[in-house]
This record gives sequence, C-alpha cells and structure tokens, in this order.
Amino acid sequence: MSTLTYVYADSTAVVGPLATAAEPHCYDLCDMHSMRMTAPRGWEIVRISPNPDALKPTSDDLAALADAVRQAARPRYSPEQEGRHHLPSGSVEVARRGHLRVLESSDSDLAR
Repeated sequence: MSTLTYVYADSTAVVGPLATAAEPHCYDLCDMHSMRMTAPRGWEIVRISPNPDALKPTSDDLAALADAVRQAARPRYSPEQEGRHHLPSGSVEVARRGHLRVLESSDSDLAR
C-alpha cells in the first residue's frame, strides 16, 4: 500500500508510504496501482521508497501499546468516590463487582 499525493503548484505526483492522516488530494493505492501509476503530461512522478527496517515496530511502539493497554484496563472510579454515590433510600449494598453494585431493600415493608 502507498499514498498518492498531487502537488498542483509543482506539477508533481508523489507516491510514498501509506499516510497516517487524511489530506486533500491524497489517495491510497494498492501495490499494483502504485507501480503502474502515471502522471499527466508535463508532470513529474516522485516515488519515495521507505527503508523496510523503518516500517518494523520499535521498542517505543511496543511501550506505547503497553501503556495504552494499561490505561484502558484501569478502573474509571476510585475508592475515594465511594462516598459520593448515595444509595437509594431504604437500600443496602450486598455485593459489588467492579463498578456494578447489587442492592437489596432494607425496608421490612417491601419484603412482605
């Protein structure tokens, strides 16, 4: 895969590594089309071939991925916030799993 970018001011078409962000006048091409691509008459084609080693994951990429996984796994509440969540009147918390609570009514009138 590669990205084709037209630079109209320079009459140039640039075929390079796959872009990471969408830009105007950029088109993603499969390998076959990027190799067979031609430019309009009077235009120049610049083909940028990245170093294959630069495309491999680095230790920084792996560390960033591990940090993202750790961040996603963290609970979104803290025990300090327990007091902020008030139980409905007449209810008692009997169990908890993560952020979910099981409540039972403590009113003896409701049990009848």
